[in-house]
Amino acid sequence: MSGTMEALRNYRGPSVLCYGFRPFFLAAALWAVLAMICWLAMLTGMASLPMRFDPVTWHAHEFLFGYLAAVIAGFVLTAVPNWTGRLPVMGGRLAVLVLLWLAGRVVMALSRALAWPVVLAVDLALVLALVFFLAREIIRGRNWRNLPVVVLVLSYGAGNALFHVEAHLSGIAFDDAGMRLGLAAALMLIALIGGRIIPSFTRNWLSARGARRLPHGFQRADIVVLALTALTLLTFVIRPENAVLRWIMLSCGTAHLWRMSRWCGGQVLGEPLLWVLHLAYGFLAFGFLAEGLAQFGLLSIPAARHVWLAGAIGMMTLAVMCRATLGHTGYPLQAGAGTTAIFLSLLVSILLRVISGLPWVPVAALHLSALLWIIGFAGFALLYGPKLLRPRRGKRMPNPPAVAQGS
Repeated sequence: MSGTMEALRNYRGPSVLCYGFRPFFLAAALWAVLAMICWLAMLTGMASLPMRFDPVTWHAHEFLFGYLAAVIAGFVLTAVPNWTGRLPVMGGRLAVLVLLWLAGRVVMALSRALAWPVVLAVDLALVLALVFFLAREIIRGRNWRNLPVVVLVLSYGAGNALFHVEAHLSGIAFDDAGMRLGLAAALMLIALIGGRIIPSFTRNWLSARGARRLPHGFQRADIVVLALTALTLLTFVIRPENAVLRWIMLSCGTAHLWRMSRWCGGQVLGEPLLWVLHLAYGFLAFGFLAEGLAQFGLLSIPAARHVWLAGAIGMMTLAVMCRATLGHTGYPLQAGAGTTAIFLSLLVSILLRVISGLPWVPVAALHLSALLWIIGFAGFALLYGPKLLRPRRGKRMPNPPAVAQGS
């Protein structure tokens, strides 16, 4: 890490461009707010965008491949220097990556006026750059343990490419193979990386308080759960209509609940920065169960899908963004009242979205869910934006990346 520390000490550019998490986490939160406002305006007929996609397809894409791409970029550009000991991307090079992401959002919104290969190329540019960066740094740093992350980010990008092809051919692609592949890659990242950092962070917190019962580390049983997850998600992408998939989904969800039961989540209820990570992983597990129930006709597919999208991905990314920002900007790893409030706002938003498809639930629940989503991410921008824009508090030398400890 000495080279990273030295580079950060010598950096003299804008603070927001000194580390990848700063611009990308702020951009992700702002886009989560703006895209939801645009979605509500289109849903109610108050506005429209000059795009070739139907509103539902655009809405799904801009969460999975727009918002999430920014979070993945912020995470990768921050964690990889800690994994490899190599220099972070900063300054002008980081600004170029942010502009690539922003260009993707613009061409998606204006896609009707552009050739679809142009939209595809611009929208894929950031993820392709991230794959190149990841592969180069991991190979040069001989950090073979994290090579699966390269494969998953590449799969995520392949899902986006396939989405564009499917949207061009049919115009509607919100539940086609491209979206499923992108979702599967994102969920596998949560299972892989979340399964490292959640028990590690929990163990550190409990050890500091003298707890006797500590989380289990990564063991062979975790490999089995990850293998089952990969099989389940691969079937979900390739053969979603397979009758056996419902049983595999239920088995996989149960396996993840068992896995997280070994992480002592009930002992960290006093620290929101920790219980929110356990809760987000719980949404991953319940998402598998919900998908299985949906295939039995006991739950609507959109409701089940949002357990994964809003629950596992939305909650996990917000939790990681909060923790990483605090750790990197010199603040204690403790959640104040404002941070707890945005976690609770997002939690209620997720629950309302999941139940909004039930026949006895009024449509106002869907609108309230969207409002609480906006409040949650706008709250992050207001609370953490100044931290992301200002120099690190105290010493210039950063802590080891809070998103990557235990990886």
